[in-house]
Amino acid sequence: MADPTTYNRSDESVLFNFQDSVADICLNRPEKLNALDNRMMANLDAQLDAAEQMGARALLLRGAGRAFCAGRDLGGANPMEEDARAILAEQINPLVSRIASLPIPTFAAVHGACMGAGLGIAFACDVIYAADDAVIGSPFANIGAVLDSGGHYFLTQRIGPHRTLELVYTAKMLSGRQAADWGLVNKSVARTKLFDIVYQLALSAAKGPTAAFAYSKQILTNLSSGPVTLEHALELEAEAQGEASRTHDYREGITAFQEKRRPQFLGR
Repeated sequence: MADPTTYNRSDESVLFNFQDSVADICLNRPEKLNALDNRMMANLDAQLDAAEQMGARALLLRGAGRAFCAGRDLGGANPMEEDARAILAEQINPLVSRIASLPIPTFAAVHGACMGAGLGIAFACDVIYAADDAVIGSPFANIGAVLDSGGHYFLTQRIGPHRTLELVYTAKMLSGRQAADWGLVNKSVARTKLFDIVYQLALSAAKGPTAAFAYSKQILTNLSSGPVTLEHALELEAEAQGEASRTHDYREGITAFQEKRRPQFLGR
């Protein structure tokens, strides 16, 4: 894999390297577990532009430091006033949709925390390899919010509604090994080998018949566009999150998170 020092640092919150037709995009706010803020989301979108403009034949998405992505950065969230629906509909959902619709093979290398919006952008990729000790799941029950960023769609497609609701209700986190056992990710590997293994997968795909791959990807999209689609799930989640954001539990959950205390939910 390319040495990280070779990244083009147009914005250091999202690093970009292009080599052998592979666009290697690395989320780079390690001090925040790569949690997404407005600037980072805008720059991730810009780096996807760069990948397309440079004619990438495969894409690798990963995170720097201890995590892939812990979700949206809630540090500056204002649960009393923010429009949760708008945040999803205008910022996060377009990113998830864009990654999912890229007409090239896409790969996610997941280590550490992968949840919330981080889960959405990882699972929008075609193939996911996780570190054995990755932490994957839906923590929304802890903050009184609704699983979003395509989570309902991606989880149901892979593990069915019964296991999806188990993760929603319990906020259970799965290790990379458990996620692989459940069929949630393609495979789990030792963390020290993760990035090199996934890079080699992306490199191999980039050298392959990518036009034919694009047709296969479109076929699978068409086959899955029945009653349950990603776009429909994103819309439903945004609506639900907008409603949830007006509840006591949502405001209490995020405030408790910011104050580093256990929330007191009232069911309203």
